[in-house]
Amino acid sequence: MIHRTEEGQSALFEEKLEDGGVTRKKRAGSGNPKPMDFGLTAPSQLAKNYVLDTNVLLHDPAALERFKENHLCILVDVLAELDKFKSEQTERGANARRVHRRLTEMFSCADKVTQGVTTEGGGTVRLVIYDPASCPKNSDQLNRFHRVFPDRERVDHRILAACLLLMQYNDAPVVLVTKDINMQLKARSVGIDCQDYLNDKVDAREVSNYEVRRIEVDPSELHRFASAGELTVDEDRTSGVAVNEYVLLGAGEKQTIPARLAPDGRFVRLNLPEVLKIPDGQSLKPLNLGQRCLIDALLNPDISLVTCYGHAGTGKTLVAVAAGLHEMFNRKYNGITVSRPVVAMGDQLGFLPGSLDEKMRPWLQPIHDALDLLMRPNTPLGPRRKQQQKAGGAPPAAAKKPYELLMEQGILEIEALCYIRGRSIPNRFFILDEAQQLTPQEAKTIVTRMSRDSKLVLVGDPAQIDNPYVDSRSNGLVYTRNRLKGQPFVAHVALNRGERSELAEAGAQLM
Repeated sequence: MIHRTEEGQSALFEEKLEDGGVTRKKRAGSGNPKPMDFGLTAPSQLAKNYVLDTNVLLHDPAALERFKENHLCILVDVLAELDKFKSEQTERGANARRVHRRLTEMFSCADKVTQGVTTEGGGTVRLVIYDPASCPKNSDQLNRFHRVFPDRERVDHRILAACLLLMQYNDAPVVLVTKDINMQLKARSVGIDCQDYLNDKVDAREVSNYEVRRIEVDPSELHRFASAGELTVDEDRTSGVAVNEYVLLGAGEKQTIPARLAPDGRFVRLNLPEVLKIPDGQSLKPLNLGQRCLIDALLNPDISLVTCYGHAGTGKTLVAVAAGLHEMFNRKYNGITVSRPVVAMGDQLGFLPGSLDEKMRPWLQPIHDALDLLMRPNTPLGPRRKQQQKAGGAPPAAAKKPYELLMEQGILEIEALCYIRGRSIPNRFFILDEAQQLTPQEAKTIVTRMSRDSKLVLVGDPAQIDNPYVDSRSNGLVYTRNRLKGQPFVAHVALNRGERSELAEAGAQLM
């Protein structure tokens, strides 16, 4: 344990003086720092002390307001790390600047930032200073920590050492909050209580359960629904069903009809065409129940936001693009915008040459593939022969694809998500592919860009995450679904059957 003097003062705040070969200790007086001057003691011992890692503040700047009556500890080393990101023209840089501004507001009237200021939730927030040069021999616990993690200049190790000091100077529990899994393992290895930031995490069952809910009805009720197209059932059977949720009304094992719970409490029949027709292109027919439910939501003019989960090969992007083209050609929207976040899987290729469109083409290629498939005219299969260049003539001009002509007219937009901030998007069918790569703050930015008469479609697979700052339960796709669930203009569909190929389906299920 930590060595203390007769007055209870820690050895951290003692100074040894040599006087004629005799060692004596100088007591910490008014001119020497005390634990509260370093932020090591909480204003009270009635609440927990939460130490926030840098990645938590970058993930959600509003985390400063999320801990209610507890004490928040912000290390000065965390401020130094935030300073490295504040100049970035990204969502991460914007979050770093928000944290700096919010902390400045909180401490504007404080005499000493290390003694804590009151937050709106009834707790406090204070800065904590860890000086490794002052405490190499303060306690056996710190000595053991520095033997295990000798690099004292590493920010992660400084945060962990500060947590150990806070544990020594406070009777209330000290908890480190971090989204870094490796940091969590290090903390637990030295006896520090550690937690993930759970405020924006959804329940694990909402991410793992892709099955359509089944509602049991009488055969007479099912017959009435089949003929009238609507059915009202008692509240006991609809308990837990969200507005615009898709269910199966069943009477027995084989008699089932899909339905949607309307905002007025009635189950209504799906309303969708047999095929989605693209002029001079291909027609798309739903191949399973999930795709039928998705098309119903995409074509419903009363639904402004559609979220869709589905693993690779379930057709979520293709169906969304087909529905958008179908609605656009039927003059329901002025245009269609398809986008996706720029997040790489595995090693990156570095800087790409060319114009902005040429740089973005590799990131947006899956969208081009879907448009090319849907708008391709019916042509015989087999390889295409190149046109022969006439002698002395210019080479034949490459024929433009149908969707490229729409892009030139501004009707169809394919763009990267990084340029959406500040826009207002009216009367467009907006599809965001790979939405599981977004942070909750980025998802909020996109949702708030939508103007009147626009529809936003977020599709993705929560199990395929390449963004290091989110996981399957805290990404922007599941966050949007969880926070807006139950709104009359929001619908959600989960696709669980792959249609790309038998190989793709086997790979998604078994690999």
